[in-house]
Amino acid sequence: PERLDGLTVVVDCSNGAAFHAAPRAYAAAGARVIAINDRPDGLNINDGCGSTHLEPLRTAVVEHGAHLGLAHDGDADRCLAVDANGDVVDGDAIMTILALAMHESGELVSDTLVTTVMSNLGLHLAMRRAGIAVRTTAVGDRYVLEELRSGEFSLGGEQSGHIVLPQYGTTGDGILTGLRLMSRMVQTRSPLAALAAPMQSVPQVLINVEVSDKLAVAEAPAVLTAVAQAEAELGDTGRILLRPSGTEQIVRVMVEASDEDTARQLAHRVAASVSAEG
Repeated sequence: PERLDGLTVVVDCSNGAAFHAAPRAYAAAGARVIAINDRPDGLNINDGCGSTHLEPLRTAVVEHGAHLGLAHDGDADRCLAVDANGDVVDGDAIMTILALAMHESGELVSDTLVTTVMSNLGLHLAMRRAGIAVRTTAVGDRYVLEELRSGEFSLGGEQSGHIVLPQYGTTGDGILTGLRLMSRMVQTRSPLAALAAPMQSVPQVLINVEVSDKLAVAEAPAVLTAVAQAEAELGDTGRILLRPSGTEQIVRVMVEASDEDTARQLAHRVAASVSAEG
């Protein structure tokens, strides 16, 4: 890994597990570190901060003129980033950056990235352009890990910032992700925004529909017909995902399309068919 001398990073520790380790690790690697939300009191973990609330980090990065910001969550297995302009670099963009780096160095086993069905279509398009295969799994890092193990692949993760690098561990490690990301910036002498540029998010609309029996509704003929019609209209310019929640009586309808209006229109149409069956 590259030394991080000359790089200024703001790290949001989410008043959680990373509060001590993350600033120390980044400083030991050579970066100038500005830590925020690094004073846990037992009650303020994830409270308006960290990877689920990026506004404080975005503001701090711009105020301090930092090269980037990193946000962890309470248990520090996640890492999301913010570029020097204050724009969010999500898990899909981080996976794109790491996959391209590992592809270039020969570390990306079978030139394959593992991610979940929730990753944006833009990630798939970026990987296709680079000649990298994408394996998709159900949502959850345990499914990502299962797929990684099945093919002995070397990189997987989720849009939410859980990134798994099996050569180092079996779970997401937000600090490791942050180090790899900054190392790539130094190695390429590129700002984070330029590294993230290959990943262009496609407009994504997600609607949660409350139902009485999520599994029955998801398999209802009228719902399947509505999904098939939407898929036909999208062709290869987008995709639709119908997914029962793992924990609630909810069916999630997600549509990605080349423009926001189309995505919203189709999502509402399919959601209406789910609701009618619910």
